[in-house]
Amino acid sequence: MLRKIVMVVGVSVLVSGWFPARATAEETDHGKQPWVVNIEKLTVKNKNFRTAKWTGQNLQMTVMSVKPGGEIGLEKHDDGDQFIRVEKGKARVVMGATKENLTFDKKVSDDWAIFIPAGYWHNIINEGKTPLKVYTLYAPPEHPAGTVHKTFEESEADHTH
Repeated sequence: MLRKIVMVVGVSVLVSGWFPARATAEETDHGKQPWVVNIEKLTVKNKNFRTAKWTGQNLQMTVMSVKPGGEIGLEKHDDGDQFIRVEKGKARVVMGATKENLTFDKKVSDDWAIFIPAGYWHNIINEGKTPLKVYTLYAPPEHPAGTVHKTFEESEADHTH
């Protein structure tokens, strides 16, 4: 994303051009530095589909907001386990050893935790009428540090996820 920046002093334009957009304070990845946070408030306040908030060498935390009727998307992580906590909303969790055979099927809501073993296909589907608010821990990190996907479609288009 680019932002137009124009600096005007008096009547002269000093700088004008398109520059890469910087992450807002809400989108900053605090990784590789000590950090404490009210994770419930951070998660519920997030409006992006996915925002990487802390990316370390061996662990990553993202916050997610999934639209009503939306989903995280069917995926698997071969190299690491995943933890997802539902802070707000209602969802369906499906998992399985293959994407054609999702034998695990559970309903979850506020305060539920989901543990996903490495190599399992999984999806989280928002079955509520409000955005599903979750945070995710990946070990090892799954996304590049500072990743921000404003929408599900943006996430799908990003081949690095």
